This record gives sequence, structure tokens and C-alpha cells, in this order.
Amino acid sequence: MICRNKVIYMEMSQPITELSGIGKKKAQLFNKIGITSLMDLVTYYPTTYEKGIDFSKIQDIKPNGRYLIQGEILLAPVSKRAGHITLTSIRLKDDTGEISLTWFNQLYLQKQLKEGETITVMGKASYKYEKLQLTSPKILTKSDLEYYEDKGIIPIYPLTKGLSQKAIRLAVASAMDVVNNTIEDHIPASMRETYELETFNDAIFQVHYPKNEIALNHARKRLIFDEFLFFQLGLMMLKEDQVKIKNQYTFTNCKWYEDTLEKLPFTLTRAQGSVLEEIIKDMNGLYNMNRLVQGDVGSGKTVVAALAIILAVENGYQSVLMAPTEVLAKQHLYSLEEIFLDLDLRVGLLVGSMTKKEKMDLYQKIEAGLIDVVIGTHAVIQEGVVFKDLALVITDEQHRFGVLQREMLAGKGHYPHVLVMSGTPIPRTLGLILYGDMDVSVIDELPPGRKSIETFSVNASYRKRVHAFIVKEIEAGRQCYIVCPMVEENEENDLIDVISYTEKLKIELPPHVRIDYLHGQMRPKIKNETMERFTRGELDILVSTTVIEVGINVPNASLMIIEDAQRFGLAQLHQLRGRVGRGGNQSYCILISDTKSALGKKRMAIMTESQDGFYIAQKDLEIRGHGDLLGLRQSGMPMFKIANIVEDIEILKQANIVAKTISEKRDILQEATYERFRNKLEDYMETNMSYIAL
Repeated sequence: MICRNKVIYMEMSQPITELSGIGKKKAQLFNKIGITSLMDLVTYYPTTYEKGIDFSKIQDIKPNGRYLIQGEILLAPVSKRAGHITLTSIRLKDDTGEISLTWFNQLYLQKQLKEGETITVMGKASYKYEKLQLTSPKILTKSDLEYYEDKGIIPIYPLTKGLSQKAIRLAVASAMDVVNNTIEDHIPASMRETYELETFNDAIFQVHYPKNEIALNHARKRLIFDEFLFFQLGLMMLKEDQVKIKNQYTFTNCKWYEDTLEKLPFTLTRAQGSVLEEIIKDMNGLYNMNRLVQGDVGSGKTVVAALAIILAVENGYQSVLMAPTEVLAKQHLYSLEEIFLDLDLRVGLLVGSMTKKEKMDLYQKIEAGLIDVVIGTHAVIQEGVVFKDLALVITDEQHRFGVLQREMLAGKGHYPHVLVMSGTPIPRTLGLILYGDMDVSVIDELPPGRKSIETFSVNASYRKRVHAFIVKEIEAGRQCYIVCPMVEENEENDLIDVISYTEKLKIELPPHVRIDYLHGQMRPKIKNETMERFTRGELDILVSTTVIEVGINVPNASLMIIEDAQRFGLAQLHQLRGRVGRGGNQSYCILISDTKSALGKKRMAIMTESQDGFYIAQKDLEIRGHGDLLGLRQSGMPMFKIANIVEDIEILKQANIVAKTISEKRDILQEATYERFRNKLEDYMETNMSYIAL
């Protein structure tokens, strides 16, 4: 409970060490989750809430209910292996009956729980193995009970190692005592009235200590509105400011461009042609291009980028193509060299594995204008790389080209056109709002004749048949990806992991099958070498986490197996599926999932029914609950603290209207009633907008 008697006023920027009970050591733990100041702490919002519940008797427990029970442990815990899962079970007894409690991969409980001990647990009841039990219930301490017994709505905060719910709740309580309704509201009263918004102080209090669900919803609406409003207004203002950069490049020569277009072994789709026209128009416009091209997996974004590069080089300028990894940079090099085959284009690859001498030689050639196209990782625009005349930068959504990068190039005398290529489909209306700082083009059709990827959803009982199919494909000369949700075995869940699954496959599959694994925790050099071995056909099976999700191009790979598929979002599943079907052979995607939830089954059904990324994106928008919509965490966009662009789409639209109004009538920011709003906006722009594309 918050104590309102001891109020000490402090500036909200004061460090959290000014609070009682937070010393230097504890402050370091809070710093890990982005909390350094009082404002950080009061705006560290709960990710979810639980309803406090009363104690129940064991005889009253029914399936699917959530219960708080207390009882005596009848016998010492028993642990047994079931495949790759360890089950730890006890029987709990009260004065009305007995019930089983079971935990997965939590072997330490065998030492922690003692026969005859009284414990309190909370969890969901269900029928498992033909008996009623609580599965993976939470064991509550005395301090936990203060929050769960006879409570209303209980906040649950995201944690880091070393910080408990209790520690965060105590820190938040101390900060709220200090704040005590003293934060000046940055949203003008007239705007709050129009959109029925709570004051900032009331919203902050209710989000941490909700009186009831109605009060919580009102509080969340206000805080979500804030995040969407400043984000979208920031994007719009950046875009308007960007227009002031005049286009200093001319593109009058187009013979190479036209010859290449004519010699392509295929005809561009209507969508490719339309997007290419928009790009050429931008490059010849009055102001610098800043365009996002969205295209589904396999829609032909690379050839569009290649043609834009050819136009720039033919007119005497340099271009840069940035990729998130060395493997992808090399793949871009090979793809583009095929398109550039008959042209006098000088292409350089700049990646981290090059020796210092190789890099210095390339730097000199770039500065002298002896390299027309530089392909590499983000290092291609860093200090040390000086261009003679850079006109075009092409990057992807993982490395959006932001203010800092533009300023760095401007300092070298360059104001290039920027083209961002995204393989993550987003419903068009949502994309226009989220990418408010950019012009948006969409390649929404696939080239004709592309074979569809046959997609199946099966449960774990089919795994032996799936393994037999893998061997069949390998013996036909093909290769296979297997994606797992975990890197290594974890005591807290029973999910398939990359390392142990690889070892299992080496035992179960024929000895001639060449298998290795890949995951994000490996050293970059080892990751690159493993991926290149698979690309060269030296591996038959690559067992991996989702690090292979974006851009990997191995035409000989015909089979994608996704284990525990229910653990991945629709967009991730679609991106992973897109790693196969890149050659002339029939390709397959097999989703292995034992999900029992209706939502999980619906998502598997969507994947088997459609291969249209934009349709899948729309379905994702309709059915997703919490989570990162369509992989946007990878796109360089700042993550919202409380807003969710799926669940809060109506608030997003409201905030978009307000942002447009303010952006079009900037004079309103000079009014006295908007002073605090203006200050907040300036602070937001300085803190967040450096990482957003212009």
C-alpha cells in the first residue's frame, strides 16, 4: 500500500538511488531494465495483471479454474523422465481432499520441497493423464500472499535476474510516494476533454494501483495515447523537416537501365513496375527520396533495388547496399553480379571478416571513385569509409537509416537518396501510420510461375514420418532447415532446443546425413562459416533458431521443418517458410505443434491455407493478442512501453488524427497552453528520433 504521509519532492530526472532502499548495487539491476531515474520508474508499466483470489479447498477445484490453495506435502517429490522432459510431482492434502501438482523441467524442486511441509500454491487446474491436477503452479512466499490474498487487481512487472516482483513493487511505491500527484500534465486540458483522457497523474497511479478494471482501462488509454501521439508526431515532423533537403543529383542517362530491363530473363510484375516508377520519380524529384518498399517473400525486391543502383552508377554516382549479416551481404553480391553481368560496374564487398589491409585498400578505391557499388554490413557508412560521390543508400528494415547516419554522411558532404527494403508485410493502412516518416510502396504480387510451398501442420506423433521424409529429400539431393524455439535445454519449459535436437538427429538419422546447428549466441565467424557450408551444399540439414528467418537464399533447400510451431508468430512462420521454394524444385513446410488452444490451431490453419504475406499480416492483426506485431522489433522502431499496435489500433488512429492536426498547424505549439507539450515533444525527439529513418 502507498504511504501518502511521507512526501519528499524531487525532480523526476533524479536518480533512483535517491529513493530509500535503493543503493548502488540494486540500482545497477534496475539499470539493466532501463530504469535510472524516478520518471523511468513510475513509467515502468506492468505488462499484465492478475486478479487476487481467495483460498479454495481442494474438494472445490474444477478444471480450467485458477486456484489459491494451501496444504501439506504428503510424500517427498518424485521426478521422472518423459522423452526430453523431466516431470516433478507431489501430492498436496488439505482437510477436504488431495490433488497432484506437476512441474516440467524443474528438478531443483525435488530438493526444495519436503514431505510434511505446508506450502501455498496458485495455478490453473486441468485434467492431465486422466486425473485432475495443477500444472506448473506458482509456489507463493509470505510476501507473495500479501498481493494475492483478498486483493483486487495485481500488477505483474517484467523482471530481470536479481529483481523480484516484490523489489519492483516496493521501488514503484517509493517513487509514487515521492511523485504524489506532482507531475505537471503535458497534454493540454482541451485535448484531454476532447478525447476523454485521464490526467497524467491519475493515469500513472491507476496503472500501478488500479481501483477496478474500468479505472485501469481509462489509465491505459491515456498512457497509450501519449505514446502513439508523440511517436507519430515525431515521425511527421521529421518527414516535413526532411523535405527541406534539396535533391542535388541528376539522372539523365538511362541506357544501361533500359538495356538491363530489356535483357532480364523475365518480365517485371505489375507491382514491381509500379514501384520502380515511384523510385525513379523520387530520384528525379525536387527533394531527396526516403521510400520504404514492402514486399512479400520472393516478390522480387532485389531486382528493383538493382535497377535503381544501375541508374545511379550510369550517371556517375556511387551506391551502397547494406545487409544485416555477412552471409546476406555475400548473397546480395552474387545476386547483383548476375544482373550487372554485361555492365561496367565496379562492385566492392566490405565485411567484418576482411583483413585490415583488405579494408584499407577498399577504402582508398571507394574514396577515389574506383568502386561504384559497395555491398556490406552497416560498417559501409561508418568512420573510415569516405565516398567520392554517394547518391543512393539501400538498406533493410533491420537497419533503418536514421538521423545519426544521415548526419554522418552529411558531414562528409553527402545527402543521398534512401531506399528501405522490407520483407515484412504489414497491412497497408497500418503501415502508412507506423512509417509516417517515409513514402511507402508495396510489391503485393509474386512473379508468375512460382511454385507454391506445400504446407502441413502435424502433431509430434508424426515426427518419425517427418524424419523419413527429410531423408527422402536429402537422398534426392535436396537440403533441409529445422527451426527450434530454444538454443539449449531449459529447466523451465519442455520446448525443443537446437543443441540437443541436433545430437538426437545425428543418432536417429542415417550416418551419411550431414547435420550441424546455428544460433544467435555463436561467435559471428562460426555462424558465417556454418551458414556458408550449408549454402555450398556441404551440410544436408541445418538445425537453427530464427536467425535464418530473414534473407537467407539457398535455392537447393526444399524442406522447412518448424518444431513447436505454436511458439512463433504468424509473420515469423511466414518468413521462415520463405527460406525454401527459391529453386526449381517443389518445396515443403511442415509445422509440428501439439497446441491444444483454439488460437494456436487457427494460426496453424492460416499458414496451411495461404501463402499471401499481406493476407497473413491482416490475419495476424485480427487475431494476435500481446506480442510484437510482424517482427517490428527488428525494424529499428522504438518499442512502446505500454501501447500495443495490435490491441490498441483504435487509440492509434485517434492519436494519428491529433498528430496530423498538430503537424499541419505547428503554430499551435507556441501557445501558452502547449508549453509543457512542446517541451515533452522536444525531449522525445531528442531521445527517440535519432534512430528513426528520415
